[in-house]
Amino acid sequence: MWRNYLTVGLRSLLKSRTYAAINILGLATGMAACLIILLFVRNELTFDGWMGHADRTFQVQTYYTDPENGQQNNLQMAPYVAQAALRKDFPQIEASVHMLSAGPVVLRNGEASEVEDMQYVDGPLFDVLDLPLVRGDPRTALAKPGDLVLSESEAKRRFGDENPMGQTLTLISRGNSADYRVTGILKDLPKASHLKISMLARYDPVSFWAQLPDFLREYGWQSGWIYTRLKPGADVATINAQLPQWEKRNIPDQFFGGRRLNQGDDMDFALVNVRDVHLGKAQNGAMTPGNDRRSIVTFAIVALLILGMACVNFVNLATARASQRAREVALRKVLGANRRQLVLQFIGESILVSAVAMLVALALTELLLPLVSRFLDAELTLHYFGSGGLILPIVGLVLFVGVAGGAYPAFYLSRFQPARVLKANKSAADAEGSGRLRSALVVAQFAVSIGLIICTAVVYAQTIYARNSDPGYKREGLIQISGISRPQLNPVLDTMVAEIGKLDGVTAVGRTTIGINTKNSTNNGIIVPGRHDPINIGSYQVDTKFFDTMGIKLIAGRTFDINRPIDDATRPFPADPAAERAFAARGANAVINELAVRRLGFGSPQEAIGKQVRASLVQDEYGGSVPVTIIGVVRDSRFRSIRDPLDPIFFYYDRDNHNEMLVRYSGNPATVLARIEAVWKRLAPDVPFSARFGDDIVRDLYHAEESRAQAFAAFALLAVIVGCLGLFGLSAFTAQRRTKEIGIRKVLGASTGRIVQLLVWQFSRPVLIANIIAWPIAWWVMRDWLNGFDARITLTPLPFILAGGLALLIAVATIGAHSFRVARTNPIHALRYE
Repeated sequence: MWRNYLTVGLRSLLKSRTYAAINILGLATGMAACLIILLFVRNELTFDGWMGHADRTFQVQTYYTDPENGQQNNLQMAPYVAQAALRKDFPQIEASVHMLSAGPVVLRNGEASEVEDMQYVDGPLFDVLDLPLVRGDPRTALAKPGDLVLSESEAKRRFGDENPMGQTLTLISRGNSADYRVTGILKDLPKASHLKISMLARYDPVSFWAQLPDFLREYGWQSGWIYTRLKPGADVATINAQLPQWEKRNIPDQFFGGRRLNQGDDMDFALVNVRDVHLGKAQNGAMTPGNDRRSIVTFAIVALLILGMACVNFVNLATARASQRAREVALRKVLGANRRQLVLQFIGESILVSAVAMLVALALTELLLPLVSRFLDAELTLHYFGSGGLILPIVGLVLFVGVAGGAYPAFYLSRFQPARVLKANKSAADAEGSGRLRSALVVAQFAVSIGLIICTAVVYAQTIYARNSDPGYKREGLIQISGISRPQLNPVLDTMVAEIGKLDGVTAVGRTTIGINTKNSTNNGIIVPGRHDPINIGSYQVDTKFFDTMGIKLIAGRTFDINRPIDDATRPFPADPAAERAFAARGANAVINELAVRRLGFGSPQEAIGKQVRASLVQDEYGGSVPVTIIGVVRDSRFRSIRDPLDPIFFYYDRDNHNEMLVRYSGNPATVLARIEAVWKRLAPDVPFSARFGDDIVRDLYHAEESRAQAFAAFALLAVIVGCLGLFGLSAFTAQRRTKEIGIRKVLGASTGRIVQLLVWQFSRPVLIANIIAWPIAWWVMRDWLNGFDARITLTPLPFILAGGLALLIAVATIGAHSFRVARTNPIHALRYE
């Protein structure tokens, strides 16, 4: 019996090759897209699940709320001092470690080089994070200061085929130079991890931070990550519920300008499982870029929608073609077939088509998966058996699609009365309402397609706006050189700046502690006369050439003048008590941006000029708040992503303490960069040169948005292809059924154009209705997405009209050529039809 079912099913497919090809291709496209997207979704949802004891391993995160505007800054980082306080008050913590990101200069055999993703740790990291070692003992690899663990890739890069174990590297960071001995080799971590580690060095925090001891004892210092492992059976929810009281017990009060302050007032802590870090709410201060859980859910929904569209095609063409098999069903019933056998026959045929489509989909998935993995920078793999194997979901999907696609035609055909069909000599029959069902399904398909086209247009428009919007400075013609705060550069830095400024093609050179998309964030409390609570304002050091180099426009007042000593806020590092007290007594001048003017409560930039406020620039022991006079107001500048709110900023003139050098140039970029590098290597041959063009930094800054736009474009293209395949098959079927009608119309005088118009209009109506459904849904989704940006495009009707028009044009093009060919058929042949 089953052999008979299979034979009949194959013959049916071979008899209608066009139907079979459209169905299989459409289903395969939808299934392949669904498999690839769901593999990506599974990859995102299983970050760090490979880590041993992941269920007991947590990251301490810090959440800030700005009291001025309610904006949140959620950090994966936590202050160093919090680690000891947590261990003291929560015995449920089995072990903890603080990890500090650093980019030291690495010396080996007298050659200097940089290292990315290098982390200092203050304890035995492997007691907390169960990371795989390929060499060395995890219990002793980081047992004491001076121990060093390299990743496989880093060990290969530095030592080649030589055995790295026991080798020594010299690390120079923050003026500290120390030798470290390789005691372990870490297996390269999978990409599905929020961790990114090339080198781990066990260091002594006390000696490392000797010149800046506040890092170890102040809750305001946010740098580095704290990880904890809880004891078996410990309840993290209980710990998190007790953290607000823990903050009150451990974070001390401070006094600023006679007012009580507490850094915990705007700060909340939480222990977050390592498996939830990648998609968690805290994405600032991350070791690797995270993702948004809503985006992942959106991808999953889109995958199911595309698969649903393919299934809709299947159902549409199956119900349409089923009506052509009325005589076959009638004859089979006359010959003794019961309804159950007919249902099994048609569902079996449907499952057969679904199985063939799945084989094609798997082939497409295997071919496309490497390309998709590179595009998404993920390690996506397709396994059929074993842990994580997809054989059962694949079989389930085949059965689900087969049964879903074949159920309606199976039950509809099996109820035909053979006497009525044979008496009427019908080879075809159509059930009441089946045409409306097919129209409704076509509407649903194109609603999805139009919605995805709208989303693609809006995301692309916002990405272009983000990359090209005015940031408040001249972005073109800038080179940003990082790492100028290294102590090795101190003796030659002024000479280097002067020589770079004389190079052909260089028009200006400035130094600063804030640059294009720099990660550092420094804030100070500002007290305005007449206001009780201090205002948290960004605080950054610049030199006198910074504003000219960046091209930041002066709105009111003046900028810093090297010939005015009161403008100079330079203080020695490490802090000298006498210098700090003198600075607190004499005060400083500052240039602020427009947002700081508004945040401080001044009516206009001109009104702010000459006003004096007090800033928490020195410790209480040296005098507390410092009188600061506002001498200038500059235009607001967006140094970071357009997603992040603009910062109110106080700029102070400092001669020495900077992180970035900015070079304004004209002419050939590569030539100018090569000249700058030559000066650098001549004056500081032992310090690696790290420079990037401003445009490249901005491009990378919006890489995630651009990738999302490309992903939506791919989804939209797939949806349109699947929709058009179904529309083409359905229009071919409809034209075939109406062959005699078309012949009669032509005999009665209808022109080819009128007949084409009739057929095109029949399939254009569902597309127009689809717009009515898709537009409000797409508007709601895109409005919510755009609200995540501090600056955004206006959601105008243009993308909706363009998407609707494009969908209609595609639908007309899909069916127009076929309709034209049918309309030109000789009416004699049409009237002899059947």
